[in-house]
Amino acid sequence: MRIISWNVNGIRAILKKDFKQSLEALNYDIVCLQETKAQDEEVKKALSVFPDLHLYINSAEKKGYSGTAILSKEKPLAVSYGMGKENHDNEGRILCAEYESFFLINVYVPNSGQKLDRLPYRKKWDADFLSYLKEKEKSKPVIVCGDLNVAHRAIDLKNDKSNYNKTAGYTQIEIDGLDNFLNNGLVDTFRALYPDEILYSYWSYRFKARERNTGWRIDYFLVSESLFKKVKDSKILKDYLGSDHCPIVLDLK
Repeated sequence: MRIISWNVNGIRAILKKDFKQSLEALNYDIVCLQETKAQDEEVKKALSVFPDLHLYINSAEKKGYSGTAILSKEKPLAVSYGMGKENHDNEGRILCAEYESFFLINVYVPNSGQKLDRLPYRKKWDADFLSYLKEKEKSKPVIVCGDLNVAHRAIDLKNDKSNYNKTAGYTQIEIDGLDNFLNNGLVDTFRALYPDEILYSYWSYRFKARERNTGWRIDYFLVSESLFKKVKDSKILKDYLGSDHCPIVLDLK
């Protein structure tokens, strides 16, 4: 089974940039999208180019903001939306598809904001999301994929010293949040398989960041420890364009 995760930074925009051809070249079984930036009907219309797939959408109440979607060849056993907490569930950030041997949780974690004004909320969100995952794990293992909006270690971003505790995505609070996930039975699949590999999944549109490879690794596949033995590979596909993020891939045996 091959799962693709991609922050598309606007589903309507990326469809004008060879998105369909890019996905078809990847030979996927399931595709998880983040930051669709559209309402349900708009996402449905945009993704009607994939008529044979099962489509699930969780859009934000605020128009043109956030949002997640799942495209799946196999119909999931069940699908749920959000983590069941009213204060977190109006931004379309979580979509959970249940399959026979795991829950697949597609997530777009809140950004802490340019001035870190949303950092206290982000800390609470991380704690509540971890509780939600541990509850799911009581039934079966989880695969968590998406834009987690945090670079975990210095190896995961180009300019670690100048960004530390100054820039959203690389504050100690956010790093601690991801540490909590990994200390509670989840595995960062890419880093577990490639401990010394320097690859990024996001580059700002400013300052020719992608051209210079001034990037961040903020997109992840985390899996329950019990599922890690079934992970064949976890890849970052830096050469796929169309968004300020590139797709990431999880191959399961």
